[in-house]
Amino acid sequence: MLTLNEVNEKYFDVLKEIGNIGAGNATTAIANMLGLRIDMSVPEVAFLPVEELGGAIGAEDEIIVGIMLGVEEDIDGSMMFLMDMQSAHHIVNKLMMRPDDYSEPFDEMDLSAIKEVGNIIAGSYLSALSGLTNLTIAPSVPFVAVDMAAAILSVPAVQFGIFGDNALMINTEFSDDLGIKGHFILMPEEDSYAKILTALGIPV
Repeated sequence: MLTLNEVNEKYFDVLKEIGNIGAGNATTAIANMLGLRIDMSVPEVAFLPVEELGGAIGAEDEIIVGIMLGVEEDIDGSMMFLMDMQSAHHIVNKLMMRPDDYSEPFDEMDLSAIKEVGNIIAGSYLSALSGLTNLTIAPSVPFVAVDMAAAILSVPAVQFGIFGDNALMINTEFSDDLGIKGHFILMPEEDSYAKILTALGIPV
């Protein structure tokens, strides 16, 4: 049996690897969706208390786009993909074949496109996690919010705080001509951490 510190260290290394694979999958999927060649920065991975998420992605009063969904089947919890407004407009403008400087408020079709991007990104990360653990992991139907960062991040803090105290945050930058910055947050419930570790052969 490993000590708690050793488990945490091994678990964090595995989470970083999941982040790398998931971000690579997401980059390929977004590139195919937009018809562009997109490069990816090395993801920055952090394991944070839920209450620290707000300050980790920038100013709490900044307007951002959040795509939120549940995680189901062998593990339970929630996940989010967050983008600043410039990145969100950049993706939508590419999908809708608009000029890059178009910045009108999102309509229903735009939000539907953002939701689909979120589906692809979430699926990429969950596929990476599923592939490494051999667990069946499925996303629920996502929903999109455009609001201040503090307001969006209060949802997982309240709704999913009952699942556990910590969240995995992966910061990734997808770069083409303008650059797309995204924050991916995974919050498994407490029992699911043990399932993931066990599936990876780490005794808990």
